[in-house]
Amino acid sequence: MDKSSNPRRPSASVGGDSDRGPSPQSVKFARRTSSGRVVSLSRDDEIDVPGDYAAQNDYINYTVLMPPTPDNQPGASGGAAAAAATSSGDKPDGPTTFRAPSSRFRSETQQRGRAGGGDGGDGGGDAAGKLDRRMSVLKNNNNNKSMLLRSQTQEFDHNRWLFETKGKYGIGNAFWQDDSFDHDTGMSMQDFMDKPWKPLTRKVQVPGGVISPYRVLIVIRMIALTMFLIWRVQNPNREAMWLWGISIVCEIWFAFSWLLDILPKFNPINRAADLAALKDKFETPGPSNPTGRSDLPGMDVFISTADPDKEPPLVTANTILSILAVNYPIEKVSIYISDDGGAILTFEAMAEAVKFAEVWVPFCRKHDIEPRNPDSYFSQKMDPTKNKKRPDFVKDRRWIKREYDEFKVRINGLPEVIHKRCKMYNKNEEMQEKKLVKEKNNGVIPPDHKFEVTKATWMADGTHWPGTWFNPAPDHAKGDHAGILQIMSKVPDNDPIMGGPDEKRLDFTGIDIRLPMFAYVSREKRKCYDHNKKAGAMNALVRASAILSNGAFILNLDCDHYIYNSMAIREGMCYMMDRGGDRICYIQFPQRFEGIDPSDRYANHNTVFFDGNMRALDGLQGPVYVGTGCMFRRYALYGFPPPRANEYSGVFGQNKAPVKNMVHPQSEEEAPLTSGHPDLDLPKKFGNSNMFTESIAVAEFQGRPLADHFSVKNGRAPGALLMPRPPLDAPTAAEAIAVISCWYEDKTEWGDRIGWIYGSVTEDVVTGYRMHNRGWRSVYCITKRDAFRGTAPINLTDRLHQVLRWATGSVEIFFSRNNAILATSRLKFLQRIAYLNVGIYPFTSIFLVVYCFLPALSLFSGKFIVQSLDIHFLSYLLIITLCLVFISLLEVKWSGIGLEEWWRNEQFWVIGGTSAHLVAVIQGLLKVIAGIEISFTLTSKSTGEDEDDIYADLYVVKWTGLFIMPLFIIIMNLVALVIGFSRTVYSVIPEWSKLFGGAFFSFWVLVHMYPFAKGLMGRRGRVPTIVYVWAGLISITSSLLWIVISPPPGNADDTASLKF
Repeated sequence: MDKSSNPRRPSASVGGDSDRGPSPQSVKFARRTSSGRVVSLSRDDEIDVPGDYAAQNDYINYTVLMPPTPDNQPGASGGAAAAAATSSGDKPDGPTTFRAPSSRFRSETQQRGRAGGGDGGDGGGDAAGKLDRRMSVLKNNNNNKSMLLRSQTQEFDHNRWLFETKGKYGIGNAFWQDDSFDHDTGMSMQDFMDKPWKPLTRKVQVPGGVISPYRVLIVIRMIALTMFLIWRVQNPNREAMWLWGISIVCEIWFAFSWLLDILPKFNPINRAADLAALKDKFETPGPSNPTGRSDLPGMDVFISTADPDKEPPLVTANTILSILAVNYPIEKVSIYISDDGGAILTFEAMAEAVKFAEVWVPFCRKHDIEPRNPDSYFSQKMDPTKNKKRPDFVKDRRWIKREYDEFKVRINGLPEVIHKRCKMYNKNEEMQEKKLVKEKNNGVIPPDHKFEVTKATWMADGTHWPGTWFNPAPDHAKGDHAGILQIMSKVPDNDPIMGGPDEKRLDFTGIDIRLPMFAYVSREKRKCYDHNKKAGAMNALVRASAILSNGAFILNLDCDHYIYNSMAIREGMCYMMDRGGDRICYIQFPQRFEGIDPSDRYANHNTVFFDGNMRALDGLQGPVYVGTGCMFRRYALYGFPPPRANEYSGVFGQNKAPVKNMVHPQSEEEAPLTSGHPDLDLPKKFGNSNMFTESIAVAEFQGRPLADHFSVKNGRAPGALLMPRPPLDAPTAAEAIAVISCWYEDKTEWGDRIGWIYGSVTEDVVTGYRMHNRGWRSVYCITKRDAFRGTAPINLTDRLHQVLRWATGSVEIFFSRNNAILATSRLKFLQRIAYLNVGIYPFTSIFLVVYCFLPALSLFSGKFIVQSLDIHFLSYLLIITLCLVFISLLEVKWSGIGLEEWWRNEQFWVIGGTSAHLVAVIQGLLKVIAGIEISFTLTSKSTGEDEDDIYADLYVVKWTGLFIMPLFIIIMNLVALVIGFSRTVYSVIPEWSKLFGGAFFSFWVLVHMYPFAKGLMGRRGRVPTIVYVWAGLISITSSLLWIVISPPPGNADDTASLKF
């Protein structure tokens, strides 16, 4: 089959083959391809391939050389074939002895020449040499090499590559030639024997059988709501236009609010991290890490506290102990506590915690204790010996339990110890003062002399405490004290320090007894400065930690949120160190709470938000930052844009395009902080600390993922973080104290574009929004075992004040430049909707309060929001309600929350909406219009006085103005039910449909208000019976009075005769 398909380029094998005839091993044929795959090549023709032979051809003649195999032995038969097979390294069939050759990749002609040489030769050697010369031409010509290795479409040609390398099976981990290195391709056997590249995380999509109906039902309900509202507008109630108008406005707003809440839930996802892959990449010995030392980046952990009276030191100490024992490379962890109150009680409690940690942390490592908060660990209602293999566990646990009990006694006794110490030292000061006066007056104290001895607060070493004193004095009061930085646990050695058999009465043989670095920080405060509450304290920690440890990542925790899963930091690091992790600004963990009453009366667990809304946002640009349990990229906190970002254009952001130029952004928010001359800009933006500005580039590099795959962009080389940390010296500590001074932020961009953002009581949401607005992404990390656990206020008053603070911050966001309407094009459309809902949801309270009064007004007036309960109204109501029920059930399915949790969330939405949210809107408007500042107190972390009942605080009733509106709504609806029933019963023509309509909605309001009413009643059995009696009498009296004032139609003559 020899056809010339291209007249401009005749086949190179035509002439030669007509003279000599085709070789028995050559098969020639012509085949049409899209571009011409390979050149014409025959082992019997002289090969002279020009450099431009890779031009496009539609038809080409080419020769396929059949590789020799045990079934295809050219030029040999019988015993010769067996001999050739044996000499070529093939295993013949049968019991023939197999002898491996010295070279595995030997060509067919070389094998045949070798066999022929043994027999004296018959010309086979000439043929072999001829082909070898031709192949040498190919090997020496770079153009020919590229032609043979790839086709003209730049696709790999496996057949030609096999022919060129004279191989039978190619290369791989099953068969490899002896020299083990291919100088042409740069590959060796080790490339195939190494473990394949493995991602650290993966996305787990919600099953289609759940998410698809969920989306369809959302669309159906949107259509049904639209049709219902159109019908409502077109069918007014002429008898009660005012009632109809109010209800229409409220229902339109509720539909709008529901859309803002449901649209970001269209794409929920789950994620999973691979801790084994993280260990293999960063802590396994290899060429770049011969010793197997950890190559993970540094982690700085921030804990914030402000008042030891509301945030007990024992709770904070337990949090510190859980962090000190975290399962992360010890030399990579640094812990900082910000005491914004400058209290000596917190300072000395932390010193006691570090001392106890010397035995607690090795105990946790030895026996793999979970959780590593001692108070939570010893309070568990389970068998402590479960899964414990060491025979000395029971003895060790008993001993450490006694040590912890003594530790608690010391912590709880600190206030008395400190007061006694201060009293003693102040008495000595007074005696010294008297002695000096006597010496000046010849041993006599003048009768009119007044001793003015300052009642100072003293440390254990006999020096004045530089922070806040018990008796406030100049430079020693809240809001007016010096900066304090104390490193209580030094920087650990880079190599493990193993314990011994008698390590403080516990056998720590083979256990690393090092502790992470721990520092106490209290920033300087002066009366003439605005210290910006918690946000200012966190920014001070950012600067101080950059000087002392400069961890590439920062974990932010509240003082009552401890590490429940010692591997939590590693799971978060999987996302930061994975491919594309350099675009992640923070990892948000869900908040889990302990000490909540079993019924969760006030929805303290908030699982609908943490397991529903946040999981859905993870499928967009990422979850919002919620204040605690968040792992930040330090470089992102500095206000820099991500290395890569996308822009979204179009009405719904449907057009996605990568940002081409990250250096010249379009708005001030997107502008990088290093634009212009660094010597001029950096001090202006970050402050005048050269040591701090030099740490920025280091933190950025250390936070990069490992460049172990060609798809990893902006990575770092393996083994780059193996060097030990330098020890701290006096100049470094002095610089750290300087950057926490109150004047450091003057004329800088701290709090404006750098660090935690100022100007809102919900600085957490604003800080996360600014990062997303620059193009960063965030990730929601739900671990199998809860990462962190904390406490939440179970008292109704404290819970409402907490919600009030959040809602007020949302109103501030709505009236600021942080409103999502003003966001940049780097924010996804649905992410913009989610942030818009954050600022708008408190305003729903206005319409909710009005709507909760509508049933009562309907029953009072005898009218309803529609003229009659006709089939259209009831059909629309049924469809909308059923869709909502099925949507909620599917949401419960993909989020994993319980039906009871969902119902509690619905109830508290009404309670909070009619109380705290309404007050938040009023306060926000007063701040915007009149400039009235809003102040809040800390949420108390202490429990009730009843130590026998851990839920005693649930029944404590603390009156607050937030109770007024919900209480008024309850009373109005109860009275309206009695009046409506009485009106209908005494009517000549009872209108039961209107009664049922009003009564149904009144019951809807009362059922949602039930937890509020139960909270006002206090502990069960403590409400006097007279309360119920008076409530019934007032309702009956009010109903009769209303009938007299507004008699039912047709009964005016009868009721007119009634007199009191």
